[in-house]
Amino acid sequence: MESAAFARRTQDKPPIEPSDEELVAHAKAGDPDALRCIWTRYRQFVRLKANSYFLAGGDGDDLIQEGNIGLYKAIRDYEYGRSTTFRSFAELCVTRQIITAIKTASRQKHVPLNTYVSFSHSPSGADFDNRTLADIIPSGRTSDPVQQVISSEECASLTDCLLRLLSPLESRVLKYYLEGNSYEAIAAEIGHDTKTVDNALQRIKRKVTLHLESRRVVL
Repeated sequence: MESAAFARRTQDKPPIEPSDEELVAHAKAGDPDALRCIWTRYRQFVRLKANSYFLAGGDGDDLIQEGNIGLYKAIRDYEYGRSTTFRSFAELCVTRQIITAIKTASRQKHVPLNTYVSFSHSPSGADFDNRTLADIIPSGRTSDPVQQVISSEECASLTDCLLRLLSPLESRVLKYYLEGNSYEAIAAEIGHDTKTVDNALQRIKRKVTLHLESRRVVL
């Protein structure tokens, strides 16, 4: 449906859904219907990408706007016929734009760079289920009023879970980890080696996962 108008205008036969690459090519040629279609098709993609990051002093909408800028740049710069798909190129552009915004905000506020790298990086070299703590812990940011209530409830439940289930050592490790500290820095703070830090993060991850699954939260 999203590209029905575009398809009807370009096909005499029943509409055939155009590919992302075709839509982008037509959009770059000045076709407003094609531009509208590709924008609609990637709206949720940008929102999900933005919601996996944190901006100091900002909110989810700020990063969504940055993601939209990245999508615009992807449409503008993508070369039709190149080996990489538009989706891969768009993900690169959107992610780069969001990270640039985070770095800029962090410098302006004179605070440490937020944990977009460590929070999105696997806590260990071999991730036991291919998910990161960023994938597991809800961000709590949404512009939908209903989702805001659900998200608030989930965050409150998760906070209670962490208070009840994490050991004092695990609580300290998680605190330093979410502040963006390296394994080495965390190890120095808690007086243990990096292996202890890694093991603690793995235990935290398992506990959070089990808690969310028990509440039937879709990860």
